[in-house]
Amino acid sequence: MIFRRKWLLVFAVLTIVFTAIWGGIASAEQEQAKAKYVFLFIGDGMAAAQRYAAELYLAKEKGLTRPEDAKLVMNTFPAHGMATTYDLTSVIPDSASAGTAIACGRKTKSRVLGMDAEGKVAYENIAEKAKKKDWKIGILSTVSLDNATPAAFYAHVPHRNRMYDISLQLANSGFDYFAGGQLFEPADKKDPSKPNALETAKNNGYTIAMGRPGYEGLKPGAGKVIAMNSVVDDQAAMYFTIDRNKSKDHVTIAEYLEKCIELLDNPTGFFIMVEGGKIDWACHVNDAASAIHDVLALDEAVAVAVRFYEKHPKETLIIVTGDHETGGMAIGFTGTKYSSFVDKLRHQNMSYIEFSKKIEAYKKDRTAADAKLEDLMPLIKDAFGLFVMPAGGKAASPDKTSDASKETKKAAEKADQELDHGMALSDLELKVLREAFKLSMLSKDARPKDEHTFLLYGKHDPLTVKLTTIMSNKAGIGWTSFAHTGLPVQTSALGVGAEMFNGYYDQTDIFKKMINITGLGR
Repeated sequence: MIFRRKWLLVFAVLTIVFTAIWGGIASAEQEQAKAKYVFLFIGDGMAAAQRYAAELYLAKEKGLTRPEDAKLVMNTFPAHGMATTYDLTSVIPDSASAGTAIACGRKTKSRVLGMDAEGKVAYENIAEKAKKKDWKIGILSTVSLDNATPAAFYAHVPHRNRMYDISLQLANSGFDYFAGGQLFEPADKKDPSKPNALETAKNNGYTIAMGRPGYEGLKPGAGKVIAMNSVVDDQAAMYFTIDRNKSKDHVTIAEYLEKCIELLDNPTGFFIMVEGGKIDWACHVNDAASAIHDVLALDEAVAVAVRFYEKHPKETLIIVTGDHETGGMAIGFTGTKYSSFVDKLRHQNMSYIEFSKKIEAYKKDRTAADAKLEDLMPLIKDAFGLFVMPAGGKAASPDKTSDASKETKKAAEKADQELDHGMALSDLELKVLREAFKLSMLSKDARPKDEHTFLLYGKHDPLTVKLTTIMSNKAGIGWTSFAHTGLPVQTSALGVGAEMFNGYYDQTDIFKKMINITGLGR
């Protein structure tokens, strides 16, 4: 009996000890799995190829000989995983359904935002959950603020095209900071009597900060803010980074994030979503250079978040992902075989949008009958660095030997030496451009609608898209589509709970992991 009592006593003591130890471990795990500053970066259309192409370009830009010598900030993170992106409609999603998956952790149909497939039940998103816990909320995007990806974090509509409704939901969200492009549809085009979203926002206490002067005027204590670039494209989106020098008033997405942190920094916490939206737009037109520059711009914003993390390492989580891949981008092209020449993209100095504008300007003074590709060759050389190699393979030079002609000859030889001969157009490339040029000179309605034409040019300006394709091919970059693809996207993480983002999972799990790490679901 005494022996039995001793063992019972020992068992009781061990039980107490193990319970205390286990409780301590569980408590430590709960304490560890809490972040109160969350940055979520979404490169629209950005998967591994877009990130690696930007990294290769960065290495060349810095004059480095080895690709591993240059790293995007997002690629230095300790945790990396792959996320599948299919929705309830297709293996290939759109930004609305993909954004909903990340924001709400739920699958839905393409073009549906923050709701079930029938557009009847609204799903609560991560930003709304955070706001209920008195976190401050920032939503930033390089496209219009009522576009699909940013809207996934504050709006609930059956179709992403209901942008007026989305704009009103933004104005009534109560979120603390919106920044980037403008609103594409702040007023109802069908019923002008309905309230304007920006006026509604002002009535709700928002400060509307336009352009750089408005941005620079924002100080802590400003309250709720909608900060927008004053110079935007016809879709109310920020200019492509490659075109930034066209506007001195342009505020970068990294600058907008710096201001966001300044205004939202508080002991309660914040959730900030930053979208690089025009990566997707560039990839739709197979414009590798424009896509790369916008990936680099997004990476500059990631660097801003990392600087904040370094001050708050035990409270911050940074995630970088994509909503889907666009274009089927590949580092490799049949014509360049096993070689890559990403540095050739340095010759391009404008996006497909800006070049298309110049084509339209050229068409105004000419008919299709008298238009000539040769007229545009100086513009093509200036925009893309592509040129026609003169006969003999060198810049043309005079035959005479007068002093004046000698100087001309020296100038011509110098110009020839400065040329990147790899940018010379081949006979095949010239043929492709001539065929595209003929179609570009026609009105959109007059162009062929057959399958062959669609496979060659999609819905884009034929000459422009062939120029971006040739640029990509010379750089050793291939494309499979003018649309989205079903490729999984790379997801990276740094900070509290970052290890949870290792592995292979669905993008709905990004939401679940954020909820777990922040404790917002409790």
